[in-house]
Amino acid sequence: MRIVVGITGGIAAYKAPELVRLLKKQGHEVRCAATAHALEFTTRATLETVSGAPLYSDLFASGGTEHISLKDWGELLVVAPATANIIGKVASGIADDALSTLLLAFSHKLVIMAPAMNSDMWAHPAVQRNIETLRGWGIRLVGPAEGELACGTSGTGRMAEPETIAEAVNSLFLIPHSPLGRWLVTAGPTYEKIDSVRFIGNYSSGKMGFALAEALAEAGAEVELVTGPTHLNATHQRINVHRVESAREMYAAATGLFPQCNGAILSAAVADYRPAEQADHKLKKQGDQGMTLTLVQNPDILATLGTMKQPGQRLVGFALETDNELQNAEGKLKRKNLDYIVMNSLREAGAGFGVDTNKVTILGADGSRMESPLMSKQEVARMIVSTVAP
Repeated sequence: MRIVVGITGGIAAYKAPELVRLLKKQGHEVRCAATAHALEFTTRATLETVSGAPLYSDLFASGGTEHISLKDWGELLVVAPATANIIGKVASGIADDALSTLLLAFSHKLVIMAPAMNSDMWAHPAVQRNIETLRGWGIRLVGPAEGELACGTSGTGRMAEPETIAEAVNSLFLIPHSPLGRWLVTAGPTYEKIDSVRFIGNYSSGKMGFALAEALAEAGAEVELVTGPTHLNATHQRINVHRVESAREMYAAATGLFPQCNGAILSAAVADYRPAEQADHKLKKQGDQGMTLTLVQNPDILATLGTMKQPGQRLVGFALETDNELQNAEGKLKRKNLDYIVMNSLREAGAGFGVDTNKVTILGADGSRMESPLMSKQEVARMIVSTVAP
């Protein structure tokens, strides 16, 4: 795998070269990105030697776009050590140096952080609030460990050892404990901004997608849940949540995650269109005149994943229909190169948006067809997973 190792200005930065060496030994390609303070504890020459690639530490080198090219190259970003400073920057959306800019650009890809700081800093409410924010975005934490700290005290705040971090990286990709491997699930609506206070959206609650994520996790899968705006929270420890707002953000997250997944179930109610222009202020009424919105098409997430699908990957879509249900669902199944499509109808009482129940028909590319009675969305999710997951 292609891994970027980010190093920040904590004393544990001296362990970063060993982490790079271990990852290289395990067969990964590695490049490094470091803050200026990190180079007080390790050196450019050391990091470039162990990685075999130039170090990224200057935001304005190579025309100031290296954070984009490095994001496009990398499949995983590991920050070790992750200081309270970099954690706070990411949680607040601050990008003022090479590594923090790369981290924000990496927002829809896999990120691991290995926190390292004084135990009192780790326990501070601001740091814990930031940690919860990062976890809610799907960023994974390794550590911190308990033990002796550089300040001479003992407590929680010591960076996990390089061997522990390397093991976490490999378990992330290989997932040997799970026969299902890793699955991508999309959930909820998308909001397409009109101005600073208005948007185009739909009534999706995200309940079906969250139920699918829970069902996959219960079956042993590692789940990457990309969700639009909802009030729901995932409870299973094997579910990593990536929160997005717009269709384009969901597209970026889904296409970035899918190549590392064994399968995907796309249940989100993604807006087909968005306003061509999006105002950064509240649009005012113009007397008695109406408002005309020009809409442009959003990228088709399901169709794109259908073109990306590799042998052995499963791709499952949803079709919420109001008329010609089976005909439309079968057409979508073939047109978008799906293995299965889950069809439900807004004309069915107790099915559709906002409710706790659903009634579906699962159509397979092999011609199979399975219908469910009206059940809770949790029961429907378990039926879907048992049908589509190998």
